[in-house]
Amino acid sequence: MNPATLGVLIPIIALLIPLVAIWTRHQRKIAEINIRAASENSAERAAQYVGQIKELEERVRVLERIVTDRGYDVATQIEALRDQRRVDELLTDRREPAAS
Repeated sequence: MNPATLGVLIPIIALLIPLVAIWTRHQRKIAEINIRAASENSAERAAQYVGQIKELEERVRVLERIVTDRGYDVATQIEALRDQRRVDELLTDRREPAAS
């Protein structure tokens, strides 16, 4: 390199070093802000999930109570409803030909 080129490059490099330092600091701050925003968003989601889990656990407890307290009664009631439907269907089938 000739001395004239070197004489021009040294001040340019000297001015670029602080600019690069400022730019890197700015990029670091932007990254920190993004990380903070992401962690806050994650915390909100976690709180929502905790609420939903508590609601589901309560529902399961209610269902367990229903099944254990009245398990046999529920099965009997279901069968009774099935039997009642069969009776209703048979009665409906018998009435239709008589009405013709």
